[in-house]
Amino acid sequence: MRIVLENIRELVQVADCSVRFKAGKEMSSLSVLKNAYLVMRDGIIEGFGPMKDLNDEKLDNDVLVELDCTNRVVMPSYCDSHTHLVFASSREQEFVDRINGLSYEEIAKRGGGILNSAKSMESVSEEELYDSAMRRLHEIALQGTGAVEIKSGYGLSTESELKMLRVIRRLKKDSPMVIKSTFLGAHAIPEKFKDDRQKYIEQIIHEMLPVIAADDLADYIDVFCDQGFFTSLESEQILMAGLKHGLRPKVHANELGLTGGVQVGVKYNALSVDHLEHMGVDEINVLKGTETMPTVLPGAAFFLNLPFSPVRDMIGAGLPVALASDYNPGSSPSGNMNFMMAMGCIKYKMTPEEAINATTINSAYAMGVDGICGSICTGKLGNVFITKEIPGYSSIPYHYAGNLIETIILDGQII
Repeated sequence: MRIVLENIRELVQVADCSVRFKAGKEMSSLSVLKNAYLVMRDGIIEGFGPMKDLNDEKLDNDVLVELDCTNRVVMPSYCDSHTHLVFASSREQEFVDRINGLSYEEIAKRGGGILNSAKSMESVSEEELYDSAMRRLHEIALQGTGAVEIKSGYGLSTESELKMLRVIRRLKKDSPMVIKSTFLGAHAIPEKFKDDRQKYIEQIIHEMLPVIAADDLADYIDVFCDQGFFTSLESEQILMAGLKHGLRPKVHANELGLTGGVQVGVKYNALSVDHLEHMGVDEINVLKGTETMPTVLPGAAFFLNLPFSPVRDMIGAGLPVALASDYNPGSSPSGNMNFMMAMGCIKYKMTPEEAINATTINSAYAMGVDGICGSICTGKLGNVFITKEIPGYSSIPYHYAGNLIETIILDGQII
């Protein structure tokens, strides 16, 4: 089916397909066409340009849908490169505990946090897990997300981790969104292994990974390399094992302290290092010139009252930055990328242009889909959203709690 968007006030993030990500000063550059059109056929971008050139497009007798986008902005859908949206139950009690003064680490030590989610995961059926996750996918799709990475990590046993990964595989098949799957067995140490951490690590390496690789259940491997979770040496063991099975690393790094997670990620050529609430000069320097995307998670910092990543220092040093939601039941119970982009502007002092690059092309790179998502480019997927009538793209982060999205197009479907 052919879909034509006409009279677009601003067509945002038009780009050359060779652009993998934007770094440093380039992040302030955003290519925008005014009074534009966009043509998509069977979910693929076929052409775009100024409205005066639309008649030059070869519009044949294919089934055609025309949408008038007068006074509206059209953007590539957000790419959310870090979520945990497959989970069994929410954790409101811990929210109350934090209000009453307990820290995230204190809650974890009492058996809450990740261990609480793992306990719920044991009893939920695969069908229930799939249904709830599909509802969350629909929720974030309506908020503008068109590509999402989903992690396991609330299983912490072979049976439960495989159950989560099978659910993610079903979501990939059934959802119009682009989905990547990450194995995060190293999310926490289960209670029964608290006195023998190495035994659990060996279970990940020798029991979980071979099955996951054989059944092609994951695209990436991740580890929570931070204080109170996995040390740098433990993380290296796990990432090396993942690489042997063809799984490129992604690393939870420096959420709770300067604990070496960034250095581990760079050493093993991680696709991204995520969180980065704690960043020093050494961490910034080690990322320079690498293929590892620094990914900031505003929702977690906001919800847990953590320090905000020094994004201005990172961009000033020439690094790229991606933004993702960290959608999960404990530390960021929202996948709203409009809000994450607004947080990038308000709390991290990013310009709207930088924040858009961080939530589209850079976050597409951070989940390995920059070749098909993240920008308006001929041949890429036509996953886009159309706003309501607004003056321009800066209105999106300005109205930080507003719903400015009017129409979603995913995989050739108008939602």
